[in-house]
Amino acid sequence: MRVCLPLTTVATALILLATVTGATPAAAERSPTPAAAERSPDGAPPTKVSHGDPYADCTIGARSPDSVVYPGTEVEPYLSVDPRDSKRVVTVFQQDRWNDGGARGLVAGWTTDGRTFHRSTLPFSLCAPGGADFERATDPWVSTGPDGTVYASGEGVDFTKSTRTALLAATSRDAGRTWRNLTTTHVDEQPFFNDKPSLTADPIRKGTAYQVWNRLDNDPPGPSSLDGPGYISLTRDGGRTWSEARRFVDTSTVPNTQTIGHLIVVDRRTGTLYDFFDRITYSEDLSTVVEARYEVVTSTDAGDTWSVPVTVAKDTAVPEVDPNDPAKLLRAASTLPSPAVDPKTGTLYMAYEGSDFSGGRFDSVQLVRSTDGGRTWGSPELISPKGVPAFSPSIAVDERGTVALTYYDLRFLEPGDTTTLPTAYQLATLPHGDPKRRTERRISRIFDWLQAPFAGGYFLGDYQGLVADGKGVRAVLTETHSGAPRNRTDVYTRSLRTRPAAPRG
Repeated sequence: MRVCLPLTTVATALILLATVTGATPAAAERSPTPAAAERSPDGAPPTKVSHGDPYADCTIGARSPDSVVYPGTEVEPYLSVDPRDSKRVVTVFQQDRWNDGGARGLVAGWTTDGRTFHRSTLPFSLCAPGGADFERATDPWVSTGPDGTVYASGEGVDFTKSTRTALLAATSRDAGRTWRNLTTTHVDEQPFFNDKPSLTADPIRKGTAYQVWNRLDNDPPGPSSLDGPGYISLTRDGGRTWSEARRFVDTSTVPNTQTIGHLIVVDRRTGTLYDFFDRITYSEDLSTVVEARYEVVTSTDAGDTWSVPVTVAKDTAVPEVDPNDPAKLLRAASTLPSPAVDPKTGTLYMAYEGSDFSGGRFDSVQLVRSTDGGRTWGSPELISPKGVPAFSPSIAVDERGTVALTYYDLRFLEPGDTTTLPTAYQLATLPHGDPKRRTERRISRIFDWLQAPFAGGYFLGDYQGLVADGKGVRAVLTETHSGAPRNRTDVYTRSLRTRPAAPRG
């Protein structure tokens, strides 16, 4: 779940930012363009990860008569690859999205041969067998440690009993087949709201993983009282226990400031941790954004202490809308950074949505980099095609130093088409991060974004996933189906070869 203000109370934010009238707009029921039947031109078709609906019979979670659940929908995927064996892959995603926040539960898709995916339920909501005591779940994340331990996290949410949010974690020792060590790492009730957690397994410290998120404090409710610092909890025993949550990014010095999108990447050469996030400051009445910028903090002692923030880039994202009908809201990855580190050189990269190259008209995929450990950052570079709205970048760097980015864009949308929104995923590769050597290819079929569930906008997820897998990168993506109201979306994965990086010189 993503809470982006303005708001007057945290409860109001939950309603304003993830609510619709309860009826799906008519355009979402219409057929896509004929091009939507095309498959990706890039080799073998993707592998379907989502199979069936384990929560189809669950009746828990409606917050009001206007609450609408979209059965058979799978959105907001992430994935992890075992660093010892690239065929051992675990994906996680939301199952059965609600229009007003969260899903019935979270699901994992796992494989040990890289091709055939099986299903397991993550125990993060009451709809899941043996699940935690929460009506809904959201924000799935997964990461695999150097010993093969798989760490999954998510957020449990209550609406009917109270406004209660919790950070949850579980581990798997059998590649995602079963889950244990279910832990509530932190829980709050209104006026506090926990949001957008991620989890990173330390690639060089066995048994160590980090969960980070933002914690909104609106006590007392009303203007001029918002605080949204970054919080962290960590495990050093393989997920059996987690430390007490603590504030590690402060926002109290500037009134009405929050963080969002915390995500840690680790430099395998030095063990240094980098936490990226967006810092947003609002006007006194919380009605407008005064300033937004991406920042990074650094830890050289495995998360015990952290540096002061360094500015990475200005957040120039604008509202995500259908270009031919701006009244149709879209929902993608604005305000959420996607960082990566080159395993050989330590060069840091961050991809994000921004409007620098459109004069503030729409978002494109932008990239910034640092070659000095995050102390200074270069100017934004345009990655997606000029003149085309593009969304939800995910980034990874392979063992050869090739930077790979996935995103989806609207290059197939025809002027005047207001009944469909033809969308496709692209893969851009930059050998050694060199934009002059950039190549791009389509990696999905063309699908109609307007078939997606509506949750504060047509929703494929606040993020998609991309990781290095030894031979290149592996992506996990959400696509829609047309004419299938009980199966609007599915999750797919692909292992993608990155172009060989020619020697520099």
